[in-house]
Amino acid sequence: MNKLLIAAFAGTLATTSVFVSADAFAATATDSSTSKATSTAKRPAPARRLIKRSPKAEAAAAAKVDPIPEGAVKWACKDGQAFYLKGDMKRDTIVTVNWAKKDYKLPRQDTTTGADRFHDPASGMDLVVIPSKAMLFSDKDSSRLADECVTPAMAAGAAAPTQSEQLIKNVQ
Repeated sequence: MNKLLIAAFAGTLATTSVFVSADAFAATATDSSTSKATSTAKRPAPARRLIKRSPKAEAAAAAKVDPIPEGAVKWACKDGQAFYLKGDMKRDTIVTVNWAKKDYKLPRQDTTTGADRFHDPASGMDLVVIPSKAMLFSDKDSSRLADECVTPAMAAGAAAPTQSEQLIKNVQ
Protein backbone atom coordinates (compact mmCIF):
# COMPACT_ATOMS: atom_id res chain seq x y z
CA MET A 1 0.00 0.00 0.00
CA ASN A 2 2.87 2.34 0.67
CA LYS A 3 4.10 1.78 -2.85
CA LEU A 4 0.67 2.61 -4.25
CA LEU A 5 0.45 5.79 -2.17
CA ILE A 6 3.93 6.91 -3.26
CA ALA A 7 3.11 6.20 -6.92
CA ALA A 8 -0.13 8.25 -6.70
CA PHE A 9 1.65 11.12 -5.02
CA ALA A 10 4.42 11.09 -7.68
CA GLY A 11 1.80 11.04 -10.48
CA THR A 12 -0.10 13.96 -8.98
CA LEU A 13 3.10 15.91 -8.58
CA ALA A 14 4.18 15.20 -12.18
CA THR A 15 0.78 16.22 -13.56
CA THR A 16 0.75 19.41 -11.51
CA SER A 17 4.27 20.33 -12.61
CA VAL A 18 3.25 19.86 -16.27
CA PHE A 19 0.33 22.28 -15.85
CA VAL A 20 2.40 24.78 -13.86
CA SER A 21 5.24 24.73 -16.40
CA ALA A 22 2.75 25.12 -19.28
CA ASP A 23 1.20 28.13 -17.54
CA ALA A 24 4.66 29.57 -16.88
CA PHE A 25 5.63 29.04 -20.51
CA ALA A 26 2.44 30.73 -21.71
CA ALA A 27 3.03 33.67 -19.36
CA THR A 28 6.63 34.01 -20.58
CA ALA A 29 5.53 33.91 -24.22
CA THR A 30 2.90 36.57 -23.53
CA ASP A 31 5.40 38.77 -21.68
CA SER A 32 7.99 38.48 -24.45
CA SER A 33 5.45 39.30 -27.15
CA THR A 34 4.33 42.29 -25.10
CA SER A 35 7.91 43.44 -24.62
CA LYS A 36 8.56 43.02 -28.36
CA ALA A 37 5.56 45.15 -29.11
CA THR A 38 6.77 47.71 -26.61
CA SER A 39 10.30 47.76 -28.00
CA THR A 40 9.15 48.20 -31.60
CA ALA A 41 6.70 50.93 -30.65
CA LYS A 42 8.06 54.45 -30.85
CA ARG A 43 9.30 55.68 -27.54
CA PRO A 44 8.59 59.23 -26.54
CA ALA A 45 11.49 61.64 -26.92
CA PRO A 46 13.29 62.40 -23.67
CA ALA A 47 12.77 65.80 -22.20
CA ARG A 48 15.44 68.20 -23.43
CA ARG A 49 17.66 69.96 -20.97
CA LEU A 50 18.98 73.39 -21.54
CA ILE A 51 22.64 73.52 -20.70
CA LYS A 52 23.81 77.02 -20.02
CA ARG A 53 27.47 77.78 -20.32
CA SER A 54 29.08 79.79 -17.63
CA PRO A 55 30.78 83.07 -18.54
CA LYS A 56 34.10 81.43 -17.64
CA ALA A 57 33.55 78.69 -20.24
CA GLU A 58 32.65 81.23 -22.91
CA ALA A 59 35.74 83.28 -22.06
CA ALA A 60 37.92 80.17 -22.24
CA ALA A 61 36.49 79.27 -25.65
CA ALA A 62 37.14 82.80 -26.91
CA ALA A 63 40.68 82.72 -25.49
CA LYS A 64 41.58 79.70 -27.65
CA VAL A 65 41.40 81.88 -30.77
CA ASP A 66 44.35 84.24 -31.06
CA PRO A 67 43.34 87.67 -32.35
CA ILE A 68 45.16 89.02 -35.37
CA PRO A 69 48.13 90.98 -34.03
CA GLU A 70 47.76 94.74 -34.22
CA GLY A 71 49.79 96.17 -37.10
CA ALA A 72 49.99 92.84 -38.92
CA VAL A 73 50.03 92.77 -42.73
CA LYS A 74 47.74 90.41 -44.62
CA TRP A 75 49.43 88.11 -47.11
CA ALA A 76 46.86 86.81 -49.61
CA CYS A 77 47.68 83.40 -51.02
CA LYS A 78 46.62 81.11 -53.82
CA ASP A 79 43.34 79.19 -53.30
CA GLY A 80 41.85 81.99 -51.18
CA GLN A 81 44.08 81.36 -48.18
CA ALA A 82 45.77 84.09 -46.16
CA PHE A 83 47.99 84.65 -43.15
CA TYR A 84 48.95 87.75 -41.19
CA LEU A 85 52.55 88.72 -40.53
CA LYS A 86 53.67 91.12 -37.82
CA GLY A 87 57.24 92.30 -37.73
CA ASP A 88 59.83 93.90 -39.96
CA MET A 89 61.39 91.17 -42.06
CA LYS A 90 64.34 93.44 -42.91
CA ARG A 91 65.57 93.71 -39.33
CA ASP A 92 63.55 91.60 -36.82
CA THR A 93 64.93 88.29 -35.64
CA ILE A 94 61.45 87.01 -34.70
CA VAL A 95 58.21 87.62 -36.61
CA THR A 96 54.67 86.65 -35.63
CA VAL A 97 52.58 84.71 -38.12
CA ASN A 98 48.85 84.33 -37.50
CA TRP A 99 47.72 81.21 -39.37
CA ALA A 100 44.46 79.32 -38.79
CA LYS A 101 43.54 81.62 -35.87
CA LYS A 102 46.77 80.86 -33.99
CA ASP A 103 49.88 82.97 -33.50
CA TYR A 104 53.30 81.48 -34.20
CA LYS A 105 56.55 83.19 -33.20
CA LEU A 106 59.06 82.32 -35.90
CA PRO A 107 62.76 83.10 -35.41
CA ARG A 108 64.92 84.02 -38.41
CA GLN A 109 67.14 81.29 -39.88
CA ASP A 110 70.33 81.92 -41.82
CA THR A 111 70.22 80.84 -45.46
CA THR A 112 72.75 80.68 -48.26
CA THR A 113 70.19 81.28 -51.03
CA GLY A 114 69.27 84.86 -50.12
CA ALA A 115 65.70 83.94 -49.21
CA ASP A 116 64.36 85.00 -45.84
CA ARG A 117 63.43 81.98 -43.76
CA PHE A 118 61.63 82.01 -40.43
CA HIS A 119 61.31 78.61 -38.79
CA ASP A 120 60.12 77.37 -35.41
CA PRO A 121 61.03 73.71 -34.78
CA ALA A 122 58.64 73.46 -31.83
CA SER A 123 55.52 74.30 -33.83
CA GLY A 124 56.86 73.07 -37.17
CA MET A 125 55.90 76.30 -38.95
CA ASP A 126 58.27 77.47 -41.67
CA LEU A 127 57.91 80.71 -43.63
CA VAL A 128 60.10 81.21 -46.70
CA VAL A 129 60.01 84.59 -48.44
CA ILE A 130 61.64 85.35 -51.78
CA PRO A 131 61.31 88.70 -53.59
CA SER A 132 58.31 87.54 -55.66
CA LYS A 133 56.27 85.53 -53.11
CA ALA A 134 56.09 83.79 -49.73
CA MET A 135 55.38 80.16 -48.89
CA LEU A 136 54.21 78.71 -45.57
CA PHE A 137 55.15 75.12 -44.71
CA SER A 138 54.42 72.69 -41.90
CA ASP A 139 57.18 70.31 -40.78
CA LYS A 140 54.73 68.11 -38.89
CA ASP A 141 53.09 66.64 -41.98
CA SER A 142 55.60 67.85 -44.60
CA SER A 143 53.03 69.95 -46.41
CA ARG A 144 52.86 73.36 -48.02
CA LEU A 145 50.09 75.20 -46.17
CA ALA A 146 50.03 78.31 -48.36
CA ASP A 147 51.72 79.18 -51.64
CA GLU A 148 52.17 82.27 -53.80
CA CYS A 149 51.39 84.63 -50.92
CA VAL A 150 51.74 88.36 -51.57
CA THR A 151 51.06 91.59 -49.71
CA PRO A 152 48.86 94.29 -51.28
CA ALA A 153 52.03 96.21 -52.22
CA MET A 154 53.51 93.12 -53.90
CA ALA A 155 50.27 92.60 -55.83
CA ALA A 156 50.74 96.13 -57.18
CA GLY A 157 54.24 95.24 -58.45
CA ALA A 158 56.62 95.85 -55.53
CA ALA A 159 59.09 93.26 -54.29
CA ALA A 160 58.70 91.50 -50.94
CA PRO A 161 59.97 93.48 -47.93
CA THR A 162 62.90 91.17 -47.24
CA GLN A 163 66.59 91.40 -46.35
CA SER A 164 67.43 90.00 -49.75
CA GLU A 165 65.72 93.02 -51.35
CA GLN A 166 67.93 95.30 -49.20
CA LEU A 167 71.01 93.37 -50.32
CA ILE A 168 70.04 93.75 -53.98
CA LYS A 169 69.67 97.53 -53.53
CA ASN A 170 73.07 97.75 -51.83
CA VAL A 171 74.81 95.78 -54.62
CA GLN A 172 73.48 97.98 -57.43
